[in-house]
Amino acid sequence: MENYFALQDSATDVRKEVVGGITTFLTMAYIIAVNANILGAEGVGMPPGAIVTATCLTAGLTTIFMGLYAKLPFALAPGMGLNAFFAFSVVLGMGISWNVALTAVFVEGIIFILLSLTNVREMVVNAIPTNLKYAVTAGIGLFISFIGFINAGIVIKNDATTVAMGNLISPTVLIAVVGVLIIVILSKKNVKGAILWGILISSIVAWGYAIISPESALSYGISLPEGIFKYESLKPIAFKLDFSFFNSKAQIMQFITIVFTFLFVDFFDTVGTLVGVASKVGMVDEDGKVKNAGKALLVDAIGTTVGSILGTSTVTTYVESSAGVAAGARTGLASVVTGILFLIALFFSPIFIAIPSAATAPALIIVGFYMIDSIKNIDFSDFTEGVPAFLTLALMPLTYSIGDGLTIGVLAYASMNFISNIVSKEKKKISPVMYILAIVFLIKIIASH
Repeated sequence: MENYFALQDSATDVRKEVVGGITTFLTMAYIIAVNANILGAEGVGMPPGAIVTATCLTAGLTTIFMGLYAKLPFALAPGMGLNAFFAFSVVLGMGISWNVALTAVFVEGIIFILLSLTNVREMVVNAIPTNLKYAVTAGIGLFISFIGFINAGIVIKNDATTVAMGNLISPTVLIAVVGVLIIVILSKKNVKGAILWGILISSIVAWGYAIISPESALSYGISLPEGIFKYESLKPIAFKLDFSFFNSKAQIMQFITIVFTFLFVDFFDTVGTLVGVASKVGMVDEDGKVKNAGKALLVDAIGTTVGSILGTSTVTTYVESSAGVAAGARTGLASVVTGILFLIALFFSPIFIAIPSAATAPALIIVGFYMIDSIKNIDFSDFTEGVPAFLTLALMPLTYSIGDGLTIGVLAYASMNFISNIVSKEKKKISPVMYILAIVFLIKIIASH
């Protein structure tokens, strides 16, 4: 493992990688249940049990592939937001069968593979300016902390103010507070795997509450594991692609729209996550290029294609990978560990599903704290650098989208620097890719409205 993953060169060891891999898994294991709930929603028609298997199998295989091929500590799984678009916008909203929707994901994956093989995606990643990369890191930190606050019930929806403070003495908040305190105290004492311990102890507290008051706990989404072993067959959803839409010109145009929506969202969520997490752990060289970006993006593309065949929505690189990075992960060995745990979850899914979001919320909150310090590296003295960076990091949590935040950041950077180069004597060299991205983003925004 030392020779293959070069652990010493990355200032890590097997123990750190294992702890990091486990931590990443625990912070994103919620996707096992959530993906089944979304794709198995009434009217969509996909059996939840089979979706659990497809989710675990896809996440496991693609994450192991990421570890072995790209050698990066990034985990993949069916993407949140993309699965909601699949179920509620495409299947329920447009009245398209889930079989055709899976076909759209499959075609998107093929396009991704072609883009990756021609280095287009890597060019995009490497063209993003350094200050914007730091902003993406900070923005992701704010975004995942925001998710943690919501999962804990600390932040809630409010019709008058959009968001508001939740009930701070509710069980979910108290469970999350316990987790945060444990992580902070153990980190202060330099205890390895502090984030992992926080998740585990918070889960035990939550299950204890479920034993004492099961009905009340259930109202907060907390319950004991329903058994230990369970396996569901993939047969109902695997290899169920449907190309019959090619018989209708109208359906083909609608299909193309769906494909490019998947493509756009997946592309920039993945790029944003890759750039943000990589920048945080020194995987960006002096020229601003992300280590093994091409390989990582190709893995993501292949994962999407394979996932559609197995029966799940678009696969993407998960921002929760930063939790594992915070716990010490630096190489692909951590991804191998995470992937193996997803495969094990095929048979132990009731236990992993029972880990409540309130117990993983502390990890997300603390990782947000860990990532936000990249703000100090942003050059705010130059308005053409600082303002786009600020818009990027602010809008990621406020729009609840890494892709949207990056979109506005790129648009702002390209337009502000273009105008500045016209009116100023000092000219700044801007990558042509940034201008191309800005034009594409602008067309996409106009077309969507």
